[in-house]
Amino acid sequence: MTSIKEEIEKIKARNKKVEADKSWETSLTRKILIAFATYVVISLFLFVAKIPDPLTNSLVPTIAFFISTLTISFFKKLWMKYIYKRK
Repeated sequence: MTSIKEEIEKIKARNKKVEADKSWETSLTRKILIAFATYVVISLFLFVAKIPDPLTNSLVPTIAFFISTLTISFFKKLWMKYIYKRK
């Protein structure tokens, strides 16, 4: 009987971890952090490449990335509804 209880507790702990991971993957905080990192990396690249106005030019790909993260859930729902076939 103890073994079953231990297994149930392990499953519950795993489920909590999976829920936390999923929450992080879809969080606005994660999206903002990735957008910021994208901006920094692209800015550095543009500085090194001696592209004019690198801080402003870095905004375009950063904003494009951020918009894509906001719209991806919409397209995921469409994909789930019309394309994905459950087996």
